[in-house]
Amino acid sequence: MSYDYNSSRDKLILPEYGRNIQKMVNHIKTIEDREERNKAAQTVIAVMGNLNPHLRDVTDFKHKLWDHLAIISDFELDIDSPYVTPERESLQSKPKKVPYQQHKIKKKHYGRSIVLMIEKAVALEPGEEKDDLVKMIAYHMKKSYLTWNREAVSDEEIFGDMKNLSGGVLEANPDLKLPETKDILAKNRPVIKKKNGGGKKKQYHQQK
Repeated sequence: MSYDYNSSRDKLILPEYGRNIQKMVNHIKTIEDREERNKAAQTVIAVMGNLNPHLRDVTDFKHKLWDHLAIISDFELDIDSPYVTPERESLQSKPKKVPYQQHKIKKKHYGRSIVLMIEKAVALEPGEEKDDLVKMIAYHMKKSYLTWNREAVSDEEIFGDMKNLSGGVLEANPDLKLPETKDILAKNRPVIKKKNGGGKKKQYHQQK
């Protein structure tokens, strides 16, 4: 007795449709009458849709089914498809490489957003809006610094970094006082609260 193992069968082109669909498509290719081939193809499309109902959530799922039919037939099925049959080369070609934006940041612990804010402040004319933005930038720089280095950092160091990142353009008011290190760290310090039943639940302060 000989057994029909999957390992001895032809490889399925789209395994998710199963071997029966593959056999049906192969049979359609042998039908000589074009009208009969078209009717058989419509029947197979209906079965394919029932086997993969999740495709109904895909935009233009009917088009997707006809594309899959062409792929299963190895692009050898001569029928009147309601859609343009995809070309083999278009499916086998590798997608174009998406270039990643590379931004050199002098002090990476501040992040790209701080750099963008500094660029915005540099472009502003002197005035209240610019002063307010400089204050906000300095505050966020101190927060960012303490995220990576939880030791104390002086306001003077933050102001110096801001001036350096802005190419020497932005200078904070010497009288500007940023929140204390301990106050910034306290906002993100975990707080242990008791849950009902005596357990403990860890929560975090959120800055508003």
